[in-house]
Amino acid sequence: MPTHTAVNIFWFRRDFRLTDNTGLFYALKDELPVLPIFIFDPQILSKLEEKTDARVSFIHGTLLGLKKQLEDHGSSLYILYASPEAAFSRLTTEYDIKAVYTNRDYEPYANERDTAVRTLLTEKGIGFYSFKDQVIFEKEEILNDTGGVYKVFTPYKNKWLAKWRSLQLEEFSITPSSSNFHKTKPYPVPSLQEIGFANSSIIIPPSTFDESVIAAYDKNRDFPAIEGTSRLGVHLRHGTISVRAAVRKAAALNQTWLNELIWREFYQMILYNFPHVVHNAFKPQYDLIPWRNDEEQFQKWCEGMTGYPIVDAGMRELNTTGYMHNRVRMVVASFLTKHLLIDWRWGEAWFASKLLDFELASNNGGWQWAAGTGTDAQPYFRVFNPESQTDKFDKDKEYIRRWVPEYDSKNYIKPIVEHKFARQRAIDTYKAALK
Repeated sequence: MPTHTAVNIFWFRRDFRLTDNTGLFYALKDELPVLPIFIFDPQILSKLEEKTDARVSFIHGTLLGLKKQLEDHGSSLYILYASPEAAFSRLTTEYDIKAVYTNRDYEPYANERDTAVRTLLTEKGIGFYSFKDQVIFEKEEILNDTGGVYKVFTPYKNKWLAKWRSLQLEEFSITPSSSNFHKTKPYPVPSLQEIGFANSSIIIPPSTFDESVIAAYDKNRDFPAIEGTSRLGVHLRHGTISVRAAVRKAAALNQTWLNELIWREFYQMILYNFPHVVHNAFKPQYDLIPWRNDEEQFQKWCEGMTGYPIVDAGMRELNTTGYMHNRVRMVVASFLTKHLLIDWRWGEAWFASKLLDFELASNNGGWQWAAGTGTDAQPYFRVFNPESQTDKFDKDKEYIRRWVPEYDSKNYIKPIVEHKFARQRAIDTYKAALK
């Protein structure tokens, strides 16, 4: 089916949409027809232990939708299952590729991957052009007055807002019927089974902006029993919505929701400039904490069997749906790292394996914030009390009863650790390690 036709390639990664897509916009402005591709990367997929992983099902289904849109206009989406280098080696034998366009990713593996692909293409005389798309400001675009990178959120946010207000956000508008897509017959698609996965029963929330939820976000976001959050994290992660559209909506409706989008960019900036955070504490002295790492207690935390209802509800919600309310995420992370003195990296890895909206920067930043090890983190002596958090945010136990049906019965387990004892133990442990 493929021929040695001269084309440019657009490489989809975490930008699964045809509208307001920066790299695709610039690819289509060039004179050559654009061949859209996606690569299922075995190096990424092999790290997913659950073979009914809802994120893989979501990506696969979303790609089929994109492919259908393109085929309605005489083009298609070429989906490969191979390492990126092998995929491009193959593509260069099938097409006369002049340039590859894509949108930037900031995670360490993505940087290594792109460097390797760029090198391969350069050796063949093929251009490689990447664009900013998943954030408003990237890398070192928001700097302090001395030209340094911010390590504290509030001044970063203030500079971000000032710079954003001085900009006219461009919308990279194209239509799926663009005459510059490569005209081709439909390509075959690797099935989920062919890439080692199966369909998930987990339901992905829709990619629509619920304006009533966003407008009341600041009032409702802390109460897990009500639908007070946008549930758009998975769509921001995979680019099924544009971050520019999200920021416009937030600016019009709710500053608190806009702040959450800025936190997301803050953590992306931290990851890019301080890549050691992937494996180590942002503050090196916190790597000296002697974690207890009790495997039995960790397993009870994972299963939602700690005897602390708000913690157990959160973990069961996560395990069942791939989602956990943000307030509860903070409570369960604090409980693991402070009450149980289990390394934040253990919890981070569990969340990474389960969260539909998992992205490395935000997950790492949130866990290091909870553990006190990160940039602009809560102080180590702040230990969330699960009972007081419940009294404030799930007073009627509606959320708890939804996920812990045995809560009101004698069958509900006893706490695996006593709060007052665990709190003091955590404070003493941190204090001794940080002398």
